[in-house]
Amino acid sequence: MDTEAPFRLLSFNIQAGLQTHDYRHYVSGAWRYALPTRRRRDNLLAMAKLMRGYDFVAIQEADAGSIRTDRVNLVEFLAEQAGFTHYGLTVTRDLAPFARICLGYLSRTPPTQVITHTLPGRLPGRGALEVDIDSLSLGALTLLVTHLALGRESRVRQLTYLSSVMQGQQGVLVGDLNGSPESLRRIPGLRTAGLQPLLHAPATYPSWRPRRSLDQVLLTPELQVVSAQALPVVLSDHLPLAVELARRT
Repeated sequence: MDTEAPFRLLSFNIQAGLQTHDYRHYVSGAWRYALPTRRRRDNLLAMAKLMRGYDFVAIQEADAGSIRTDRVNLVEFLAEQAGFTHYGLTVTRDLAPFARICLGYLSRTPPTQVITHTLPGRLPGRGALEVDIDSLSLGALTLLVTHLALGRESRVRQLTYLSSVMQGQQGVLVGDLNGSPESLRRIPGLRTAGLQPLLHAPATYPSWRPRRSLDQVLLTPELQVVSAQALPVVLSDHLPLAVELARRT
């Protein structure tokens, strides 16, 4: 294995900065999705502290600044609090002024290119961020950050599209994919692009009693996993997925 330090990647569906400890909270705390709450800031500070030790953070279910967040751009807030100079986002579902749902990324390395992709599907509102960096440990690397649809048919279309984006590149598809590793292995486009899910993907959902591996990292053949774990911190309805990567030798 390469003697370089592994590349540390974190994927986190942050649920707009909200904590959830039980399925009942989706109903009893539904107002939090539309209105500000003082607890959100404290929870975001805990998230930012967690993110400080990583080279790249892929963020899903953030908010670009709306009524419910007191106009705070959550990706920008997390970048500032976690000490990341390089960050970006794309709004995937704009319900302004009440909510501006977005994907985001934080990076220690300056991107050489960032492209926003609108994904196919029955309903609008799904997208991906393509972030190209030149990593010291991995070299030229493409990171595709996404949050896929709940419906299987739409997910297959979206993964097929993202597979075409990754074709011929070294990189990672990462995010809340809303599907099991077994279902991902059956998608021809992913196999063609050489994208393989983790052999033993940790369960990340629900955070208070994780049973499902919805948050995934898929790698092209040049890369290998040094370690992968779901971090046991209940700051959202998903656990953050932490992965260390190295070049395959």
